[in-house]
Order: sequence, then C-alpha cells, then structure tokens
Amino acid sequence: MFFSRNMTTTKEISLNVAKGPSGRAMAEPMQAELVDAISQHLTMERRASAQYFANSIWFSERELRGFANFFQNESKSEQAHAQLFSEYLIARGQSVVLEPLPNPNQNWKCIEDIFAASFQMEADVTTSLHQLYSMAERSIDFRTTVFLDPVIQGQTSSEDEFAHLLGRVRFADNQPSAILIIDNELKA
Repeated sequence: MFFSRNMTTTKEISLNVAKGPSGRAMAEPMQAELVDAISQHLTMERRASAQYFANSIWFSERELRGFANFFQNESKSEQAHAQLFSEYLIARGQSVVLEPLPNPNQNWKCIEDIFAASFQMEADVTTSLHQLYSMAERSIDFRTTVFLDPVIQGQTSSEDEFAHLLGRVRFADNQPSAILIIDNELKA
C-alpha cells in the first residue's frame, strides 16, 4: 500500500471535523442569521398548526365536520412542516430551540373570517420561505436552497388551496345551504 506524506490520518480527520452548537458533526457551518430565521420559521409552522387545530375545534362545535376535518389535516401538515425544519437544523448540526406559542384565536364571527385569516397566515409562511431562500442564496448555502425548493413548491400549492376555499366561502355569503355543500365536499 502506498502512503503519501500529505495523506491525513484517521485521527487527524476526526480531530478536524467541525461540530455545530449541538455537538453534532457538520459538513458546512450555517450563518447565525440564517439559523435564527429558520428557527423563527419553525415557530410560524407550529403557530399555524395550533391555529388550525383551534379552527378544527371551532367547526366541530358547529357540527361542520368537513371543515373540521380539513383544518385537522392542515394542523397535522403544519406540524409535519415544523418537524421537517427541526430535522433540517439537527442535520446541519444546529440546536433547535422551541419558542413559546401564543394562544390561538378561538373566537370568530364567521367562516369567512377564519378563511381570510388562514389565507393570510399561509401567505405569510410563503413570504418567510422566500426570505429564507434569499438569505441562503446570499450566504451561498446551497444545502439550504436545495432543502427549501420542494418546501416552497408545496407551500405555494397550499396558499392556492386556501385562496380557492376563501373564494368559495365568500361566494357562499354565509348562506347555510351553500356552507353545507362546501362542508360536504370537504368531508368527502
């Protein structure tokens, strides 16, 4: 076997492997501002999950099971997004800090208000993702841009779905029969 004088030994390699704040090995460090922004985004996803769970309860209390089921699934989806971001931070050697969440709104005047607020929350999440992407590009963090590409695509679809449902609820104009039709469609 041939060994070069410049060849690094296994011991030297293990001593030179960078570690993140969590102590986990990391291939490439992350800028602190990007880590903070991803942590804030993770909090947004958790907040959306809590709000959608509260919305699900609001609809359940009014016997609108289709709407309740829709928001229950959205709550689970947002929780999965939060998990995805926490796993990404861990994979990059970062520590995940969970911030406290405010209580979700449980007092709504009408269904349109719920969907308007939900659409706005989705639009805010989309904006946050675009800002993360921009920050990652500026810091030449290609690992993060690759991670964000499918997330942004899914978020754009989610925002579109909420825009569609908001339009349908607005068109229904609080008429019980129209609301029940939408509810039955969401239940199916």
